Amino acid sequence: MVIEFIFRWFHVIFGIVWIGMLYYFNFVQTEYFKEAEADAKADAMKKLAPRALWWFRWGAMFTFLTGLVLLYLVGAHSNLMGQPIIWIGAIAGILMFLNVWLIIWPKQQIVLGMKEGDGPAAAAKASLASRTNTLLSGPMLFGMLGSKHLYIADISSMAVHLCLGIIVLLEINAVVGKPGPMASIVGVVHCSIGLVAVLWGILAFV
Repeated sequence: MVIEFIFRWFHVIFGIVWIGMLYYFNFVQTEYFKEAEADAKADAMKKLAPRALWWFRWGAMFTFLTGLVLLYLVGAHSNLMGQPIIWIGAIAGILMFLNVWLIIWPKQQIVLGMKEGDGPAAAAKASLASRTNTLLSGPMLFGMLGSKHLYIADISSMAVHLCLGIIVLLEINAVVGKPGPMASIVGVVHCSIGLVAVLWGILAFV
């Protein structure tokens, strides 16, 4: 269907912008800020970070909106078990979108001095939500690709709900918990890959 293809194309384009910026923040900018001279860091926080956050949050917004349209067009909105794998990606993506707009962006405004607040506390909250988004990006992509290109016979309702429960628990940790092994780049990458393997195993064997 032409309309579905058009929205899928835009969904991928916006997703590249969003997740590309997410990886930039986690793998490049954060590590640079740890080593940068004070003047260079201040300049980057004033001129670079706000621009990057603009593309980041609006990439997330339009990925989310086009994703909602696609869920409707493929009929997944009315039948959880009809296309269970896509819902793994969809729920992960929706939570990631909410993290961007409800946690990361508001807290980064404080960190960048755009509004008043406790800078160190805001930075810690934004960092945990950003690391969680990096963690969930693996399952999100698993759901997107798996819905079309991965066949698992006889996926049970229990398996789907267990997978979704794990994702929700990780989101709760993003709000009230601690980074744990996600504190390092290597840790969050390994955790994301491991999470995909766990979810795949649950869908295949539970």
